[in-house]
Amino acid sequence: MKKHTNQRILNRYPLWKYVVLVVTVIVMMLSAIPTWYGEDAAVQISSPASDLPDVVTMQNALQSAGIDVKRIDQSAQNTLVILQEEAKQTKARSVIADLVGESISDEQIALSLSPAAPQWLTQMGFEPIKLGLDLRGGVQFLLDVDVEQVYKAQGEQLQEALRQHFREEGVRSVRYSSDQVDKVILRLPNAAANSIARQYIRTAYPQWQATNGSGHGLVLTLKQDEKATLRNLTVQQNLQTMRSRIEELGITEALVQRQGEHRIRIELPGVQDPAAAKKVIGATASLAFYPVKDAGTGSTMTLPDEHGAMVRVARKPILGGDHIVDARASFGEMGAAEVNINLDSAGGRIMSEFSRHNIGKPMATAYSEYSRDEQGNAVQNSKIISVATIQSQLGNRFRITGAGSIQDAQQLALLLRAGSLTAPVTIVEERTIGPTLGAENIQNGFAALALGMGMTLVFMALWYRRLGWVANLALITNMVMLFGLLALIPGAVLTLPGIAGLVLTVGMAVDTNVLIFERIKDKLKEGRSLAQAIDRGFNSAFSTIFDANFTTMITAVVLYAIGNGPIQGFAMTLGLGLLTSMFTGIFASRAIINLVWGRDARREVRI
Repeated sequence: MKKHTNQRILNRYPLWKYVVLVVTVIVMMLSAIPTWYGEDAAVQISSPASDLPDVVTMQNALQSAGIDVKRIDQSAQNTLVILQEEAKQTKARSVIADLVGESISDEQIALSLSPAAPQWLTQMGFEPIKLGLDLRGGVQFLLDVDVEQVYKAQGEQLQEALRQHFREEGVRSVRYSSDQVDKVILRLPNAAANSIARQYIRTAYPQWQATNGSGHGLVLTLKQDEKATLRNLTVQQNLQTMRSRIEELGITEALVQRQGEHRIRIELPGVQDPAAAKKVIGATASLAFYPVKDAGTGSTMTLPDEHGAMVRVARKPILGGDHIVDARASFGEMGAAEVNINLDSAGGRIMSEFSRHNIGKPMATAYSEYSRDEQGNAVQNSKIISVATIQSQLGNRFRITGAGSIQDAQQLALLLRAGSLTAPVTIVEERTIGPTLGAENIQNGFAALALGMGMTLVFMALWYRRLGWVANLALITNMVMLFGLLALIPGAVLTLPGIAGLVLTVGMAVDTNVLIFERIKDKLKEGRSLAQAIDRGFNSAFSTIFDANFTTMITAVVLYAIGNGPIQGFAMTLGLGLLTSMFTGIFASRAIINLVWGRDARREVRI
C-alpha cells in the first residue's frame, strides 16, 4: 500500500507577495520624497492671465522691493509666484496687490505654499506632509458661538406663530414678554385662551414646555433636550460656514474643529498676517429680503436705511441668506457697485412665487451683522441697503444695489458665498506662532527622532548580528512608509506631538522584530534547523504581536475620537505607525529572510 505524504517547502513566498511588497514600498517612497524637499512660500493670484501684468513685469517689481523670486508659474486662470524666502511672503502679496490695482480684489491674492519637489513627482499627485501650526507657524483662533441668539430666535418665531393662531381663533388682548432668551411669558385674558394656547403648543411646538403663570398666563420654556439639539446643530452649521469662508481666503491647510460645547478652534498654518483672516472669520454678515409694508398692515418692524430713514417691513422675511449659493460683485449700468445673487432651487421657487404675486410692490434688502456691547452681549445691527420695486417675476438670479463701494460689495459677496453664520461668534483667544519657532520645533523634533532611531539601529545590529540588519532594513522601510502614508491621507497633519508618535513608532516597530527573533533563537536552542526555527518563530510570534498592536490601536482610535489638536496628531501617527510596523515587521522582514536564508533544502514532512 502506497503512503502519501504532504510536503511543505519552508520559508517560500509566492511571486505575487513579492510584487505586492515591492510595489507598496515604491509607492510609499515616492509619496515620502516630496516631504524631504519641503515647500516654498508662494503668492497665488486667482485671476485670468489676461488681467495681470506679464511675468517679467511682476518679477521686476518684486526684485525692486528686495524680494527674490524663484520662479513664476502662470496658467490660463491662475498665477503662482514662488519666493526664495518665506519671511517676505506678506510683503510680496502687498507688492502684487499694488501692482495689479483695483482690477483684482484682495480675496483673489492669497498666501500659498508650493511643493519644492521635482515637477514629475507633483504631476503624479504626490505632495509633502501637511505641517501643523506648531511646526509651520501661523495663527490660532478660539471662537465662542453665541447659541443664546438661536434660542431667542426660536422664541420670536414662537411668538409670531402664536399671534397668527390667536388671530385665527379670535383671541384678543394677549401680551408677550420674556426675561430669558429661552422663555416666553404669555398674559392671557381668560381660561379659554389658556386652553387654546396649551393645545396649540402641544401639537405644533412640543419642544416648548408650558406651565401656568400668574392669573390665566402661561410660561413657555424651551426643553433641555431641544436646547442641546439646537446647540449642536448651530455649532455644526457654523463649522461648515467657517470652513467655506477659509476656503474663500485661499487657505487650504486650515484646521477647523469643535472644542467643548459651543466653541470652535481654527488653526491657520503659514498665515503671517492674521488681520484679513480675522476680519472674515469673525464677521456675521447676512442678507434677508423683506416685503415693504404700510403702518397697520399686519406684524411689522422698522429698520434704518443708509441715510437713517426708517423703513417699515414685515417681521417675517421672504427668505434669508441661507438660500444664497453664489454672490459676485460687479459694476452696474450706472457705474455703481452691485452684488449679483444666485439662489438655490428652493430659494428660487420662493422668490419666484413671491415676486409673481407682488409685481409693482417694493421689496427691501436688509444687511445684518452682530457686534458686542459694553457688557459683552451680542447685539444685532440691521439696516436696509436697497429698496427696489419688483418690475417682473424674479427667479434664482437677480442683483442688489446699495452695498457701498466696490470693495464693500466684494467683501459682502465673499461673506455671502461662504455662508451666513447661524449664530454670532466672538474671538475669545488669538495666538500667533512665528515661522522661526516652528522651524525650531521641526529641528528639535526630528533631531530626537534621528537620535532614537540611530541608537536603535546600532543596538539591533550589535545584539542580533545577522538578523539585526534585517530588522534595521525593516525599520527604515517602516519610517519611509509611515511618511508616505501621512502624505497620502487627506486631512493628515503632522504636529509636534505627532513627531513624538513617530519616535514611539520606532520602538513599536523594533519590538515586533525582537519578539520574532527571540522566538527563532528559542527554536534553535530546541535543536531545530534554521529553516524550521524561522518558520516556527514567525508563526508562534504572530498572535502575540497582533494582540499587542490591536490593543494599542484601540487606544489610538479612542485618543483620536475624543481628543483634539495635539492629541489627535499623536494618535494619528501612532495608529498609522502600528499598521506600517505590522506590515514591515512581519511581511517585509519575512520576505528578506526568505530570500537570504530560505534556500535551505530541508523540508518538513507530514504524514
